[in-house]
Amino acid sequence: MRRMTRWLGVLAALLAGLFVLVGIDRAFVRSNSVQLFGEIVSRVETTKPLVALTFDDGPRLDDLDEILEVLARRRVRATFFVTGSRLAAQPTTGHRLVSAGHELGNHSWSHERMVLKSARFVRREVEETDALIRSAGHRGEIYFRPPYGHKFVMLPWYLWRTGRTTVTWDIEPESHPEVASSASSIVAHVGERVRPGSIVLLHPWSRARRTSRSAVPDLIDEVEKRGFRFVTLSELLGVKSSIGLGD
Repeated sequence: MRRMTRWLGVLAALLAGLFVLVGIDRAFVRSNSVQLFGEIVSRVETTKPLVALTFDDGPRLDDLDEILEVLARRRVRATFFVTGSRLAAQPTTGHRLVSAGHELGNHSWSHERMVLKSARFVRREVEETDALIRSAGHRGEIYFRPPYGHKFVMLPWYLWRTGRTTVTWDIEPESHPEVASSASSIVAHVGERVRPGSIVLLHPWSRARRTSRSAVPDLIDEVEKRGFRFVTLSELLGVKSSIGLGD
């Protein structure tokens, strides 16, 4: 009986620990709008009909012409969260994005989940990618977006101590498999959810993301038809700064 009581106590403690970890995971690791340190923005509180279109991962030379052509035709400037390893492998891609009037953001060097990483690892991932973004011609603040949106503990601390802003999103159609399966579903999903200050996330790179890439023209048309205008993240966050409101 005592042994059973002891084992039940151990089991209860393990379950309690599991619930704590799950709570931390939901509250801090995966949350789009909460982190332990520093500023995080998932959407800007504004009444102005402004929306930021952001692209993660890449850049990849194979897909660059198609993406740049679509954005140029629609006269839309976007923000590209790039990985350092990709920029290092194909440095001309960053220059071309900046020359076309788009913004670059930092999506880490390796695209590893930034959870329970050392300070040295985090610093290298951020600073080495920042250096390549600067070399590509980007001016102004460099926003950071954690791979997979995961951030705990050292990453937010480091970003806070170095004055960097974490930017996530409030609309990500690809997170829903039934939506990501077709371009029309992606367009409808974004159109139904967009609101002033929204930050839209897409992953347009690679053959596997062909559906997302093909959705971009109609997505732009749908959002603009609803009375919104696309701006870069720095322009959108500039609105937030001017009205003194946070996320």
